Amino acid sequence: MKTKNLSLKIVIALVLGITVGSICNIYAQSNIVGWTDQYIFNVIGQIFLNLIFMLVVPVVFVSIVLGVVGVGDPKLLGGIGLKALTFFLSTTALAITIGIALALLFKPGAGHSDLLKSEDVNKYEQTLKEQKSAEDSAANQTFDQTLINLFPKNPIQSMTEGNMLQIITFAIFIGVGLIMVGSKAEVVNRFFLQTNEVLMYIITMIMNVFAPIGTFALVAHAFTGAGFGAIKQLGMYFFIVLLALAVHFFVVYGSAVKLLGKYSPMNFFKAFMPAITVGFSTSSSTATLPVSMNCTKKMGVRPEIASFIQPLGATINMDGTAIMQGVATIFIAQISGVDLSLGQLITVVVIAVVASIGTAGVPGVGLIMLAMVLNAVGLNAAAIGIILGIDRLLDMTRTSVNITGDAACALIVSESEQRKLNKRALPKQNANA
Repeated sequence: MKTKNLSLKIVIALVLGITVGSICNIYAQSNIVGWTDQYIFNVIGQIFLNLIFMLVVPVVFVSIVLGVVGVGDPKLLGGIGLKALTFFLSTTALAITIGIALALLFKPGAGHSDLLKSEDVNKYEQTLKEQKSAEDSAANQTFDQTLINLFPKNPIQSMTEGNMLQIITFAIFIGVGLIMVGSKAEVVNRFFLQTNEVLMYIITMIMNVFAPIGTFALVAHAFTGAGFGAIKQLGMYFFIVLLALAVHFFVVYGSAVKLLGKYSPMNFFKAFMPAITVGFSTSSSTATLPVSMNCTKKMGVRPEIASFIQPLGATINMDGTAIMQGVATIFIAQISGVDLSLGQLITVVVIAVVASIGTAGVPGVGLIMLAMVLNAVGLNAAAIGIILGIDRLLDMTRTSVNITGDAACALIVSESEQRKLNKRALPKQNANA
C-alpha cells in the first residue's frame, strides 16, 4: 500500500469535501443540492463504508488469531493483554479528566440556558425512550451481564451481528488452541496466514481505488448536513472538545511514545498519518484497522503484537469519546444551572471508563455512554440533542485520536516486550562468550 500517495490523496479529498459540503450547506434548501447530497454524496460514501465494513469482521478475527499464535505463549499473551488494558483504561481516565478540566476552565455552557428549550431536546427525549424500551439496550445492561456477554453462545451469530468483543474472545480461544495443538494444526495455521494475505490485498485495492472518492463523499455529506451553522451556535463547546483532543493527542500520546516507547513522537505521528486521515474520513476505528496496523508494522512494531492489540483497542479504547463525554457533561450541567460536586465528577470519570468496555460493540456507543453518565449524576440526558448537530463533525476527529492511542499502545507494548527479550538474551550471550 503506497501510504504516502494515499495519504496525500485523502487529505486533498478531505479539503475538497469540507469546501464543497460547506458551500452546499448554504444552499441546503435547494432541490438540486438535496438531490446531490442524497443520491451522490450519500450513496458513494455509504458504498465505500460498506466495502470496508464487509471485511472488518474477517480482518479482526484473522488478525487476532494470528496475533495470538505469533505470541506463542498463552501466559505471555495474558501479560500483553494486561499491559494493553492498563494503558487503555489509564489513558481513557486521563482523557475524560482533561475534558472536564478544560470545560470547567472555559465554561462553554455559561449563559446558554435557552438551548434547553430547543426542539432538538424534545426529539432526543423520544429517542431515549425508544432505547430504554429495548431489552438489549446497552443502557439496560448490568455489570454481570456485561461480563457474560464477553463470551459468545454462538460465534457465527456474533460475526453476523458484528459483536467485536465476542469475536475477539472467540479468536483468542482459536489462537490458543492452535498454539497448544502445535504442528498438527499446521494446515489450519497456513490457512489463516493465506486468508490474511488475501484480505490485505482486497483492503489495499479498496483503499487505493475508492478511498479518496469515498472520503470526499463522506465528508461532503457530513458538512452538507451540519455545515458551520451548528458550529457557530455551539462554538465554545466545539472549540473545547477540539482543544482537549489536541492536548491528549500531542501531549499524552507524544509523551507516552517518547518516555515509554522510546520512539520519536514526530516520527510516530508522521508515520501514522495515513491511518489518521482514513480514520477522520470514515469515523470508524475498525474500518481503519488494516491501514493502522500496516503503519505500526512499518514503525517496527512486532506484527503479532500489532495484530492483537490494535483490533482490541479499536473495540474498547475510546479516549476521544471520553473527552467528548467529559466536556459534554460539564456543558450540559452549566446550561442546566447545576454545579457538580467533586464526588459527581469522580463518578463521571469512573462510569465513562467502565462503560468504555461494556458498551463497545453498540452502534452510537458514544451517545449511549454519555446518556449513562448524565443519568448517573442527575442531569437530563435529553439535552444530548443540543450537541447532535455537530457531533458528526467531532466524531471524525475523535476517531483519529482513538486509533492513534491504539497505535501508541502497540508501539509501547512491543518495545516493552523487546526489552524483555534482550534481557533474557544477555545471560545466554555471556555464557557462550
